[in-house]
Amino acid sequence: QVQLVESGGGLVQAGGSLRLSCAASGSIFSINTMHWYRQVPGKQREWVATITSDGTTNYADSVKGRFAISRDNANNTEYLQMNNLKPEDTAVYYCSANVKVNSYDSRRYWGKGTQVTVSS
Repeated sequence: QVQLVESGGGLVQAGGSLRLSCAASGSIFSINTMHWYRQVPGKQREWVATITSDGTTNYADSVKGRFAISRDNANNTEYLQMNNLKPEDTAVYYCSANVKVNSYDSRRYWGKGTQVTVSS
């Protein structure tokens, strides 16, 4: 089994910064793409950012220029640096990863989420 655990959420004022972390553990052969999503109660989960195994990144337009995704392949960890936070960034943030548990079997795993609240 593979577990993803997020950390780093909290309460911050508008204009502030937070850094989220997501550590993957368990039966990991390798990790391909890693992602961050977010969800507000009553709304669909929204994609935020993706980073490939070679470091290529993509961002939702709503966070481009403010958020930065990165990863530490040696420690199976990904990060989301969030700067210039806005109240509309308030959500539960989830990490997700496409994990190969052996040389031929790849599965998608999700963390349980961490709350980010931005006050105005």
